[in-house]
Amino acid sequence: MKILLIIPGSGDTFYCSNCFRDNLYAQALRNAGQEVVIMPLYLPLTAQSFRVDTPLFFPATSYYVAQKYFEKGKMPHLFEKILDSPSFLRMASSRSGITSAKGMERITLSMIKGEDKNFTKQTEKIMDWIVAHDCPDVIQLSTSMLIGIAKAIKSHINIPVVCSLQDEEIWLNSLEGQYAREAWESIGKNSKYVDSFITSSEFYKSAALNRVPEIGEIDIVYPGVNIEKYKSLYYPKEPTIGFYYRMNYENGLDILVQAFVRLKKENAIPNLKLKIGGGYTRENKLFVNRIRNILKPYSHDVIWWNNYNLDEHTNFYKDISIICAPIRFNEAFGLYLCEAFAAGRPAVVPNAGSFSEIAENAGLLYSPNDSEQLAEALRKMLIDNILYEKCKKNALQLSQERYNDAITSENLLEVYRKLL
Repeated sequence: MKILLIIPGSGDTFYCSNCFRDNLYAQALRNAGQEVVIMPLYLPLTAQSFRVDTPLFFPATSYYVAQKYFEKGKMPHLFEKILDSPSFLRMASSRSGITSAKGMERITLSMIKGEDKNFTKQTEKIMDWIVAHDCPDVIQLSTSMLIGIAKAIKSHINIPVVCSLQDEEIWLNSLEGQYAREAWESIGKNSKYVDSFITSSEFYKSAALNRVPEIGEIDIVYPGVNIEKYKSLYYPKEPTIGFYYRMNYENGLDILVQAFVRLKKENAIPNLKLKIGGGYTRENKLFVNRIRNILKPYSHDVIWWNNYNLDEHTNFYKDISIICAPIRFNEAFGLYLCEAFAAGRPAVVPNAGSFSEIAENAGLLYSPNDSEQLAEALRKMLIDNILYEKCKKNALQLSQERYNDAITSENLLEVYRKLL
């Protein structure tokens, strides 16, 4: 089967949950012997594991300028060529990763509605490329925020379209009031152009249907990793807490750091270490600097995984005892959990969002999400050896039976086969 995955690039400088999920889908399908074609939008995908197969469409540089300044007129070709040059795209990549949609209202609505001339110009290029390179059996969109492309596909070629749903509200709810309402309404309106929606948890299925009931049926496909790559018999001699996600306020790194400092002051867990990775952008620099200052008295017990690389995920988990992500929002799926479980590392996470569904009995859930409760949960997990071994065993079992790339590929193929 030939599958075309249309994926927005994020700049590859931090742990982006949706980008990594798309990467896992592609690898799982390829490992299952399927032909997967990756089509990047906005920014280049530089990770080798993506194996990009097409030109860059909807380049962030020229598309943003076209939406902002050339809504009615045509952008000069030379100007467009300069904006889409490798140097301008690299600059855009270095500034990617903003968490607020302020100033991005037009481009967001353009991609969802699929109506304006700048959008049509890009989708015509995509359709021409698809037809010229042998049409795929199925096209999958990374997010409903690209649903305008589904509308364009259905007006040009008769190919089934699958659309992933995961954490759209993080971006859309940061739009100004009227724009947010318009975006959600337009997703509902254009959902008729999608043949099948999938999401990564029962929790987010309910959240998505509550927000956009027009979507109708949604299939659950849990992401899975290549468990052989994560498998590790080695555990660090010193108890080590791991945080592997984008380093920002929303993902709660400050809550974990305050809990770690509390435990160090109490000396409740001798030789306790903290390992931090996942990358960040310029937008997060001040936040990360504050975190570094808080940790200064314990710098010899903190390991910074400074250079984020999508292709080096497996190495992070081999040097930690547990994974912890005290995120401040209701996440659809914590991919770092299925990674940690593959390495046999239990989790300590807030009792919110999908965590009770995803982690089950492979870790501890705590509430409320503050440093005091987190410190208590970390202390319990790292001191109680019987509890730790039980959670470790359950983590490995969950990885084998649910978060396994072989199972992921079969579930995706089942969705595709129903459409064909």
